[in-house]
Amino acid sequence: MARAASEPNIPRYYWPAVALFVLLTAAVFYLRPPLLVSLRHLAFDAYQHAAPAARLPESPIRVVQIDEASLARVGQWPWPRTTMAALTQKLGEAGAAAIVFDVMFAEPDRTSPEQILADAAPRRRAALLRALGRAGESHDARFAAALARTPSVLAASLHDQPTDTPFPMRAGMALNGDDPGRYLRDYPGVATNLPALTDAAAGAGFINWLPDGDQVVRRIPLLLRHNGEIAPSLSLEALRVATGASTYVVRAANANGARAFGAHSGLDSIRVGPLTIPTDAEGQVWVRFRHHDSSEAVPAWRVLENAPDRNSFDGTIVLIGATAPGLMDLRATPLDASIPGVEVHRQLLEQIVSGRFLSRPDYAPGVELLAALIAILALAFAAPRFRPPTNAAIGAGLVVALWGAGFLLFRQAGYLFDPVFPTLAALIFGAGATTYFYQRAEHQRATIRRAFSQYVAPSVVRELTAHPERLKLGGEVRQLTILVCDIRDFSAIAERMSAEELTSFINGFLTPLSDIIIENDGTIDKYMGDAVMAFWNAPIDQPDHAERACRAARAIMARLAELNRQWRAEAEAAGRSFNDVQIGIGLNTGECCVGNLGSERRFDYSAIGDAVNIASRLEGLSKIYGLTLLASEQTMQGAGDGGFVEAGLVRLKGRHGATRVFTALAPGAAAPPQHSTFLDAFQAGRFGEADAQLAALQSEAPADLERLYRHYRARLDLVQDTPPSDWDGVYDPDRK
Repeated sequence: MARAASEPNIPRYYWPAVALFVLLTAAVFYLRPPLLVSLRHLAFDAYQHAAPAARLPESPIRVVQIDEASLARVGQWPWPRTTMAALTQKLGEAGAAAIVFDVMFAEPDRTSPEQILADAAPRRRAALLRALGRAGESHDARFAAALARTPSVLAASLHDQPTDTPFPMRAGMALNGDDPGRYLRDYPGVATNLPALTDAAAGAGFINWLPDGDQVVRRIPLLLRHNGEIAPSLSLEALRVATGASTYVVRAANANGARAFGAHSGLDSIRVGPLTIPTDAEGQVWVRFRHHDSSEAVPAWRVLENAPDRNSFDGTIVLIGATAPGLMDLRATPLDASIPGVEVHRQLLEQIVSGRFLSRPDYAPGVELLAALIAILALAFAAPRFRPPTNAAIGAGLVVALWGAGFLLFRQAGYLFDPVFPTLAALIFGAGATTYFYQRAEHQRATIRRAFSQYVAPSVVRELTAHPERLKLGGEVRQLTILVCDIRDFSAIAERMSAEELTSFINGFLTPLSDIIIENDGTIDKYMGDAVMAFWNAPIDQPDHAERACRAARAIMARLAELNRQWRAEAEAAGRSFNDVQIGIGLNTGECCVGNLGSERRFDYSAIGDAVNIASRLEGLSKIYGLTLLASEQTMQGAGDGGFVEAGLVRLKGRHGATRVFTALAPGAAAPPQHSTFLDAFQAGRFGEADAQLAALQSEAPADLERLYRHYRARLDLVQDTPPSDWDGVYDPDRK
């Protein structure tokens, strides 16, 4: 049986191929190739461009910038430590909660008296320093004193060159859960400030960052390791000093309340004072940036030359850093190609203080893989069922949904979900599946064109190529109307012709007949020497198939009359005699099996079944009845055009009961009124009444029915003595 019309023709290897693609997709996802990571970062950057962080009202973070204007007023960098001491002192007096230096002081101040007199003899240098008094005091010592009087934090830099210098740790580290050290990058070396300065400061933190491959700052580490010991970042130390905390609490996987379920998934959060900072597994924080505005920073020269406004600095974290391009402390962010490094610290601290974090949950990769698989399966289901434009629309809808959902989660909840991988997986699969089914459909269309272009109307070919799903090539049962047309006494005609003449005659006969069938949207099944078989209502639906077949049969009869006139004229011109060519046409409507029939090597689109046999037998009976066309009652009822007249009852081989047959009259012709009366009397065995009716019919019979009435005259002469009890009125060609 044929499959349901809505079920697509899917190759049996399609779903195994889909499963293989799903496995490859999962493998690529877990391998995390660098290209995918880079594309993921670009997607997160796009989110930030679409919805950057809002400026924090009344931000407790201030930046004192060493900008070009300050260098012009104060002098070239590095400034004397006395200048730095004055800057520190003024900010301390203004009530700063933490004064954080995003610059390092690793070497002694070259402008300090002891450095200037370094080449003098020891005694002379000592005498000069005593003579200078307060002015001879070391600049580094004065800066150290200022640091000691204020809540100051200095920077350190971790590096890969081993050193013996310990990291200047100022706070305790309480660990909850797994050892976080295994997830933190370890550095063997550290660069710090002068020991006197380091000892005087309230805190010290590293200023390292772990760049992505494109050197864009997206995440900032809050913890790293130095020779196995955990060290805090400069921003983290700024918060600790500002809040007066003495210890960090680091929560990792399997801590009390952490949802790791026994898995070792890295760090979870860091608590400093009253603040809890969620981190990724490596102790880094995703930063939601905003565009840099240099007007928010206070130039250092303004603080040095004027008493700073206490209302502006009281209780704030003050970051001191270089913003002048020549000092080379510039970083790229998702929003700005170049901003000062101190601005990165400011935006990180504002995010922590405001509690507006970006986070990439531990389950995000699983959700992304699931989204990719759902998108693949949705497209896998759609690809064989819809045309390429529809599949493209479905794919575009999935992409929009993925990106829309990702952006909505980013904007509303600060979640970072990657839409790139599901999008790429969906696009690659969708493009591949759509291309495959498109090429498969094109191959189907080419096959259909080759198979049907010579046998059906161009409009039918166009319909099939546009909708190949309507063609059931595997075979199906359909209601068809079959036409069988054959030349009568073909053997006698063939004997009078040479092979070349016979070929020309056959082609000259079958070509116009084929054109008529195709013009009436029929399908030519086969040629059988001088005969042709055609059917309607396949391969596409034709609700009026019986009417089309009858219209074609009448057109064939009209065309044969023209051909006979043409052939007669040609014969007379050649001095030959000519007898009109006669044909027989059988029409029947019934269920047939239609489809590609034949062997695996060669097959044709054909119809078989009892309905085909009946059409063939009706064509043979048409000669006995003296008619050009005989049609079954089913065909006559399907045609419904009123141009048929009953020809009688026949008994066909292999069928039970009688079959009522009809013939078609010429346009405008009508059967005599007593035609049906005669048939009733003849079939009922009232032979006397039938004889009288037939005599009247023969005297006024139209040309179409003359030979039919001669047929009945001959039968009536044979059966007049038959008892009514032995008579059924049915013609049986097999009865002796």
